[in-house]
Amino acid sequence: MPPSPGAPAGATHVLTHADGTTRQVRVTDIETPYPLGKLIVSRTDTRGIITQCNPSFVDMSGYTADELIGQPHYILRHPDMPAAAFRDLWNSVQAGRQWNGYVKNLRKDGGHYWVYATVVPNIRDGRIVGYTSVRREPSRDRVAAAEAQYREMR
Repeated sequence: MPPSPGAPAGATHVLTHADGTTRQVRVTDIETPYPLGKLIVSRTDTRGIITQCNPSFVDMSGYTADELIGQPHYILRHPDMPAAAFRDLWNSVQAGRQWNGYVKNLRKDGGHYWVYATVVPNIRDGRIVGYTSVRREPSRDRVAAAEAQYREMR
């Protein structure tokens, strides 16, 4: 995918997702700082398809709300994130448990942003009907530790 006019150059990566789909993404080293005092919130169905997102999610992702709704949440997956981190997330929430962790997300423009994410299953009548993810500003010390851990895991 060629960069849009005026966009910074970046490396191209091919991502393979858990559902077997692949896609080519452009990745730069540009980090967007977490928005102070904001929460990034999204909801998905049980397959991880985005059903709702707040304005902070839209702003940080670089996509429009229309581009996000109906897409798999992995549209934000950064190639630096090891697959094992997402396996742990899915194993936890599909078992009805909350998951917390540091996540490096990929923006539409190829940049990234770090979050401290909490993902909880939405349970109705004893059955999981979807998931809610709330992201907060991450500790920079913990981000550095997560970067080192994820490098080892890859």
